[in-house]
Amino acid sequence: MIFLKLFLTFFKIGAFTFGGGYAMLPFIKEAVLSNGWMPLQEIVDFIAVSESTPGPFAINMATFIGNSQGIQFGVLGGIFGAFCATLGVVLPSFIIILIVAKCYEKFKNSTVVAGCMTGLKPAVIGFIGSAVLSIAATVFIPSGFSLEIFKSVDFYASAVIFIGALILTFKKVHPIIIICISAVIGIAVGYLM
Repeated sequence: MIFLKLFLTFFKIGAFTFGGGYAMLPFIKEAVLSNGWMPLQEIVDFIAVSESTPGPFAINMATFIGNSQGIQFGVLGGIFGAFCATLGVVLPSFIIILIVAKCYEKFKNSTVVAGCMTGLKPAVIGFIGSAVLSIAATVFIPSGFSLEIFKSVDFYASAVIFIGALILTFKKVHPIIIICISAVIGIAVGYLM
């Protein structure tokens, strides 16, 4: 049944991923694609929506994917699918935190624990980098790299967004201004395409 599969899939992702939502992204993408739940472009769209909505990224992704799979059984199925996937991704962290809180005093000065945590940092960075490259390739060069890409509106819109992000890295601009400018650019590009 889809609800149990959603729960178990996201439970595994939540249990074996360290580093938060972005580190989970390659695993979420792989699980969704291997189960045939949605195409890659729809995953990219869900990533954008998950980033735009309040709350933790991985929980938003699980909720959206669970809803999209459960909705085939009606509105209640969509709600239950979202619940199963969200519970699956959250439950491992909850259990782990309870165990860590219980054992923290005993192991807080352990060099082995400190070494494990230090060793996890590069792996988390690798997972996040993998997600960035994978999604960037899907967004910026969906049909492979060719010189034709320089003729598309998408390329120039992406270049404007990238340059804007670089400028914002070094300048202090109020977030409302950024949102308004992004909305205008998005609407303009939408009409050009």
